[in-house]
Amino acid sequence: MSIKSLDEFHDLTDAEDYFEFFEIEYDSSLVNVKRFHILKEYGTLIKTGFENLINDENRLLDFLKFSLLKVYGDFKNGYAPSAADVWDMFKDGKLSGCLSCTPTQGNSCGC
Repeated sequence: MSIKSLDEFHDLTDAEDYFEFFEIEYDSSLVNVKRFHILKEYGTLIKTGFENLINDENRLLDFLKFSLLKVYGDFKNGYAPSAADVWDMFKDGKLSGCLSCTPTQGNSCGC
């Protein structure tokens, strides 16, 4: 396992990048179908880590990995957001947040 950094984490863009970064095996067909939902749930979950663990990079990276495992496990075990949940992800015709907008960088992509 190579040493990871938050700078490297912030450079990730695709769902597959996150799994590869944390060296997590994943079902590519599941990720292809549920990509948006996985990333949305993951983005929501990791906000807490950035708010509370930003001063401890190693613990934050562990939390980020655990969070991805949890979200992926939920979808692998059949979790599917309702149509209402999907519509709630949109605000004023735009996505309400995304992984490109980390809590430390603000809404840099304009979402």
